[in-house]
Amino acid sequence: MAEGVEAPLLSSWENDLAEALEEGGCDLETVRNIIQGRPLPDSLRAKVWKIALNVVGKGDNLASWDGCLDLPEQTLIHKDCQELVDQLSMPEEERSSLLLDIESVVTFYCKSRNVKYSSKLSWTYLLKPLVQLQLPRSDLYNCFYAIMNKYIPRDCFMKGRPFHLFRLLLQYHEPELCSFLDTKKITPDSYTLNWLGSLFSCDCSYKVTEAIWDGYLQLADPFFIYFLMLIILVNAKEVILGQESNSKEEVIQFLERSPASLELEDIEDLFSLAQYYCSKTPASFRKDNHSIFGSSLLGLKDDDSDLSQALCLAVSVSEILQANQQQGDGVRFFVVDCRPAEQYNAGHLSTAFHLDSDLMLQNPSEFAQSVKSLLEAQKQSIESGSIAGGEHLCFMGSGREEEDMYMNMVLAHFLQKNKEYVSIAKGGFMVLQQHLADINVEGPENGYGHWIASTSGSKSSINSLTEVDSSNGSSEGKGVKSLVNKMTVALKTKSVNVKEKVISFIENTSTPVDRHVSSSDRLGKPYRGVKPVFSIGDEEEYDTDEIDSSSMSDDDRKEIVNIQTWINKPDIKHHFPCNEVKENGYMFPSHLLVTATHMYCLREIPSRKGLAYIQSRQALNSVVKITSKKKHPELITFKYGNSTTTGIEILAVERYLIPNAGDATKAIKQQIMKVLDALES
Repeated sequence: MAEGVEAPLLSSWENDLAEALEEGGCDLETVRNIIQGRPLPDSLRAKVWKIALNVVGKGDNLASWDGCLDLPEQTLIHKDCQELVDQLSMPEEERSSLLLDIESVVTFYCKSRNVKYSSKLSWTYLLKPLVQLQLPRSDLYNCFYAIMNKYIPRDCFMKGRPFHLFRLLLQYHEPELCSFLDTKKITPDSYTLNWLGSLFSCDCSYKVTEAIWDGYLQLADPFFIYFLMLIILVNAKEVILGQESNSKEEVIQFLERSPASLELEDIEDLFSLAQYYCSKTPASFRKDNHSIFGSSLLGLKDDDSDLSQALCLAVSVSEILQANQQQGDGVRFFVVDCRPAEQYNAGHLSTAFHLDSDLMLQNPSEFAQSVKSLLEAQKQSIESGSIAGGEHLCFMGSGREEEDMYMNMVLAHFLQKNKEYVSIAKGGFMVLQQHLADINVEGPENGYGHWIASTSGSKSSINSLTEVDSSNGSSEGKGVKSLVNKMTVALKTKSVNVKEKVISFIENTSTPVDRHVSSSDRLGKPYRGVKPVFSIGDEEEYDTDEIDSSSMSDDDRKEIVNIQTWINKPDIKHHFPCNEVKENGYMFPSHLLVTATHMYCLREIPSRKGLAYIQSRQALNSVVKITSKKKHPELITFKYGNSTTTGIEILAVERYLIPNAGDATKAIKQQIMKVLDALES
């Protein structure tokens, strides 16, 4: 009977795999073709993993080592290795030998890589699946080294770059879930540190970990773990969102334990879903962050290495151009050009929809209508199969930081609406022009000239090297002008005619107002040889060296108050509903409250109606300057600081979008003048 059960195995794919492995010289592609995603036999796992990790035939790195276990952290290393051995089922006489092997691997790795050991590194969890394979010490080290080198990202520690990247991926696919965790101040490193550092072996059962590693190592794609982590969150989404009333710590504990619920039968679906989300992610996610994985000798050369400051996922202009020409179900972009109308008219990507970011502040109702038109144009372009169609929204600015501030506000608007598949064109139109110029210089036969169109003249210049007739944009059935351009022409023309609203709600002067303001002396005089601490004027240029004071505090430490109670307090002289505007464009519903001596900003708490954080508290006599944009008079900037013998020291900057800003700034200005008069007297 037993022979009848085993007979089919002799002619199965497992037998083919065993023969291929026995013959030697078998590569990973051959192994994948035989296995085809099926569960791997226990008896063949060690050989398959060694092929996948490319350590077959590698020498014994520890052969020349003196074997000294003398690191300053050796006691801790020994303790952690002992705990690992205690978890294994094996004969007692083999334990001491295995313990020495594991401790030697960890110690030699620390010495050879000049790494200081810590229990937080999850190395023993990473070694556990390898130890179960009963490998000789040389193979154990080579496999461990290969995994550390290829699959464990650099900076895999709290606040490390890999976790900022994961947040951008989560935001791209699941903005509602990302927003919920952001509101709770839960960052990915607080719950995925061990997921990433141990490749799930920390939380999953041994059999589940084996199955995950079987698939992951065969794919040979380090970035795939990001999508496995994403699916774990997606599957738990409803439960996570239902924990709104739970504390931050309780939610983190639940998230940390999420992989533990995985069963062996879940792994096939886990990988299938991860593959699907991977196919719906821009290739720039990998290409622009490739240095997160690999040898430290490669060095970091990312322009935007500080991913913690990224508003959303960035996409290269080359990918944008290539994506919409490809057939199939890959990522296709609907490009939204957020530059001012005059720049758009001068030249733009011919498949781009125009959404003037200035309208958001100049004419909110027209902006809202433009957004509706944008979403309708996107829908119709997808249905019609247009080259401009794509379910992935990619916003394009000029590429100049001071100009793109308003585009960032538009981008933040879509993110706050939990719109999925939102990205930004890396470098904006400026980089697009350069990219197209480079392509044409290398070979005009590439024919990329038709990508640039102009609606203000007969020609549009890619740059000084290349000029392209705008009529090319609609020739030979390219569909470039088609639906998207038709729908943007009306909006563009209308926005060009929107008059600048220059409202004199602030005391505007042709020169900086270098003076103290006094009710008795309107001209004022600096005193004690010190420059003034208060002036009011227009903000013609965007200050790039400012300090955003509101970003310096943590909501967890802010006082929570009842908004109406504070508004009704007897010492509150003025109340102005507003939106606090962050540097990245995010806007938060808030309230400015002015007393005789101070100005408070109360930021509303979305999940707790009627309550707010005390976001800032500023003394009125610390106001250095109140400025506005001529084009956006409702966007007010307050600068706080003090006088020194060398000039004015700016200590904090806050921006607010205030309806009827003229009334607000007039009232605040008058109160400041009273404070200064009192100080002078």
